[in-house]
Amino acid sequence: MSAALARFDARVAARRGACRLAGVDEVGRGCLAGPVVVAAVILPAGLRLPGVDDSKRLTRRQRETAFGVIRAAAVCWAAVAVAASEVDARNVLGATLSGMRRAVARLRVPPDLVLVDGPYLPEGLPAPGIAIVRGDGRSQAIAAASILAKVARDRLMRAWHRRYPVYGFASNVGYPTPHHLQALARAGACPLHRRSFAPVRSVCAQLPLAL
Repeated sequence: MSAALARFDARVAARRGACRLAGVDEVGRGCLAGPVVVAAVILPAGLRLPGVDDSKRLTRRQRETAFGVIRAAAVCWAAVAVAASEVDARNVLGATLSGMRRAVARLRVPPDLVLVDGPYLPEGLPAPGIAIVRGDGRSQAIAAASILAKVARDRLMRAWHRRYPVYGFASNVGYPTPHHLQALARAGACPLHRRSFAPVRSVCAQLPLAL
């Protein structure tokens, strides 16, 4: 699979005359708690990274290994954590697109072309962009960004678990698992929870904020 992903990027870069192609992806849109994390990465042209695939297809150990490989090989990369408060203020799509734009802007080397996972391109990108539906399964650069974003976000949520252990963030990383929903109903929401999401909104109407 990794060879096919690399070939896809090579074809796109050749068609568009791009030397520095950036892949962008996000993790955490469907979570009840924690940030949306967006990563952008530029890989050396022509590089094929074994083991790089859509992060959802990899085990935790495989993602951690690939995370190190990608960081070592990348021309540059950046990650942005869009806080739950911004998700509530903008809505999750608006917050995600804002995070994508900021992640690309933080790349130390400017890209010639940006490949974004999903059907929407953020406004204000510093280079031309292409939105690719299911891009994390088609493009090596996007797959690499998905791994960077997933590992970075999971590490954040495991760190937050130490402060809010009741919700099980170390295992559910903020997704609405049965245990998480039960803890939310019992203990109320913490500052990491997204108030605009229905399960949290209904709990906040009944229980005080868990500090």
